[in-house]
Amino acid sequence: MIVSTKGRYALRVMVYLAQRAEEGYIPLKEIAENEEISQKYLESIMAILSKAGFLDAVQGKGGGYRLNRPAAQYTVGSILKLTEGTLAPVSCTIHGSAACSRASCCNALPMWEKLDRMIDEFFEGITVADLLLEQQGGGKDQP
Repeated sequence: MIVSTKGRYALRVMVYLAQRAEEGYIPLKEIAENEEISQKYLESIMAILSKAGFLDAVQGKGGGYRLNRPAAQYTVGSILKLTEGTLAPVSCTIHGSAACSRASCCNALPMWEKLDRMIDEFFEGITVADLLLEQQGGGKDQP
């Protein structure tokens, strides 16, 4: 599994907005400049996040984007699944995909399924608030 720039940038943007949650709506141009992301590319990412209900968006003067709930309520898993489509390590573990003709006799399938669950549990166990804490030097593993 390789997370695309879309997924990585979406996480960066969510952390950026979490840092500025008290400031209201943040203009797209400001986000693009501070995160060093092409404004055009960022527009497509913001559209995905907004359409999914992860962000509130306001057009025009004084407009921009903001989180619409606390940072602790967004998991890394939900953001990556939204932007990547799937985090499955192999195609046979993608939910809703056609069953492999060898699934009944595949000795490796249980391993792939276990890895799929581990990836999902790992990313669902990390929130945007956790990433923000890590960035500030106060992660979960520190006293």
